[in-house]
Amino acid sequence: MATQDANSAWAKDKAHVLHPYTDFASFKDEGSQVITGAKGMYVTDSDGNRLLDAIAGLWCVNIGHGRREMADAISDQVMQMQYYNPFGHSTNEPAAELGAWLASHAPGDLNHVYYTTGGSTANDAAIRLVHYYFTMKGQHRKKKIISRNDAYHGATYVAAELTGIHATKMSFDKVGEHFINHVSAANMYAKPDDVSEEAYCDYLVREFENRIEQLGPDNVAAFIAEPVMGAGGVLIAPNGYHRRMWEVCKRHDILYIADEVVTAFGRLGHWFASEDVFDYQPDILVSAKGITSGYVPLGVTLISDEIYDVISRPQCEGGVFSMGLTYFGHPLACRAALTNVEIIEREGLLGHARMMADHFQSSAQRLKSLDHIGDVRGHGLMLAIELVEDKASKKAFPITKQAGANVFKNCVDEGVIVRPVGDKIILSPPLVINEEEIGKIFSVLGRAISSI
Repeated sequence: MATQDANSAWAKDKAHVLHPYTDFASFKDEGSQVITGAKGMYVTDSDGNRLLDAIAGLWCVNIGHGRREMADAISDQVMQMQYYNPFGHSTNEPAAELGAWLASHAPGDLNHVYYTTGGSTANDAAIRLVHYYFTMKGQHRKKKIISRNDAYHGATYVAAELTGIHATKMSFDKVGEHFINHVSAANMYAKPDDVSEEAYCDYLVREFENRIEQLGPDNVAAFIAEPVMGAGGVLIAPNGYHRRMWEVCKRHDILYIADEVVTAFGRLGHWFASEDVFDYQPDILVSAKGITSGYVPLGVTLISDEIYDVISRPQCEGGVFSMGLTYFGHPLACRAALTNVEIIEREGLLGHARMMADHFQSSAQRLKSLDHIGDVRGHGLMLAIELVEDKASKKAFPITKQAGANVFKNCVDEGVIVRPVGDKIILSPPLVINEEEIGKIFSVLGRAISSI
């Protein structure tokens, strides 16, 4: 992009675009970083700087940027049929083919898909389906949802309330307070040092059971959880936590919703992480992001045969299932997803991700010797580095220090994009990453953190 065009884009964006999580204290002066190109592991900004994308866009560009095969597939679908109304028992081939692929690869009997446009809308759909399911069963009181502190489930109104990062909701009105509840995050870094991992897991499971008793088992409909918390800081649960939480749900007829918006499609080296990595079978599984590697927006809410059998009964004579989106099963998005999974399969990217994850995580651990690093934690190709003022006490930096933002700026200056979330530095590179690129990321990060 020519400099004049880039400057024009910067000015128009600053004047007219309301960005996610805008920091208005700086945005009105600085505006946005303008990205003008993307290829493989790298993006290019309007100044011509080539930057290694260590966050895969936003957890999502799993196969890398600028794949010609994806462009051709999307283009071909445009010329064949770019869109048609999905209502009234109408479908398209890519939506049907993707539905079959998902059913054959998802855990257990998750054989039915409701399409949305992203993770937030897929989580909203999951909650609406849960409520409808119990209504159709005649269990009209069973509507409460339990989520977790520090969880991230989206930015639409209900998904934002499911989210347990409570600072994201300051000054916003709340909805769903009568049915949305939270329990503690499964956060090994926050665990007291004198408490064992097993005892900490016992505590979290007991807290969950107590909350169910407090709310009344006949009132609790579902528990929603990310296998690994993403935006909350890549929080890793104690060993056996998810299986035990699932077992509690089964005892109380509570549905388990796995929010795999981030963890599915290779981020942890498997198509889906719930069963393969954490040994539990969700009743509902939500995904987005890596399903198309970010080439076209798409979200999916997968439901079990048992749920489908209940909600597929007509609610009354002539009654219909009255949920639907204009872009439900969009042919371009579904074609992009099918091409994406073909590339992942053909290039063996699940196995490659598992192999690179070992090198990625071990390389990250070498940073722990640096001053001001309280914790380095991760799973697969997900990682968080916790910056602290004092290691021994885990004391955080004062807000005015802007430690995370400064590390981000230092990394960009050296050609690497990381993601600061407060004073956590989050990494989630594309699955196609290699050892040389991993080495570059942590070399740059080491220098950036040392300069705080």
